[in-house]
Amino acid sequence: MLDIQDIHVYYGAIHALKGVSLKVEAGQIVALIGANGAGKSTTLRTISGLLRPKIGDILFEGESLAKVDVQQIVRRGISQVPEGRRIFAPLTVLENLELGAFLRKDKAGIAADMEQVFARFPRLAERKSQAAGTLSGGEQQMLAMGRALMSRPRLLLLDEPSMGLSPLFVKEIFDIIQHINEQGTTILLVEQNAHMAISIADYAYVLETGRITLKGPGAELAASEEVRAAYLGG
Repeated sequence: MLDIQDIHVYYGAIHALKGVSLKVEAGQIVALIGANGAGKSTTLRTISGLLRPKIGDILFEGESLAKVDVQQIVRRGISQVPEGRRIFAPLTVLENLELGAFLRKDKAGIAADMEQVFARFPRLAERKSQAAGTLSGGEQQMLAMGRALMSRPRLLLLDEPSMGLSPLFVKEIFDIIQHINEQGTTILLVEQNAHMAISIADYAYVLETGRITLKGPGAELAASEEVRAAYLGG
């Protein structure tokens, strides 16, 4: 579904990604793990069209995204849940979700998807008229995920979904990620909680200072001494 081919990405003179290649097969959860500053968020922002590769290409279902604008990338079926959630705090929960469907015109489909989001996240249904900024961190993460799902993505990019959440909410969010995947959405997951990410991933990549240094099935990386020492607390 997604084929990233030897991309090099710069922030001005800073060489952030140095020949990153990775693949995501349809139906998979693929995890991208690594330390702060390794280039994980940069990789997602490049897939989303917010950054452009100077060298290399990104293929989605066989077609290049390298020169496609952000709006068209969403239309093609890719949606991102950004790091830090980036909800619209003054707007209500319902208004945030409606913004997730801003490119769609199918009113019946939007209404059906809204019901699905409320069924998946009952807390959001209870708080749909509340200002989004009054939600807890975990609820805001649910809202950010629900908003992304309103665009009906085939590939969902998740950037640090567990950041700043209590252990209880972290487990709940990861259960939801697995359920979304089981319902047919392919997921590329960037996550500092390497243990949780690898535990649900079909395949995983380790990114270090802009380069992929290790890759393999999730279970294989979880058993790797190198990964355990660096990311899983020994």
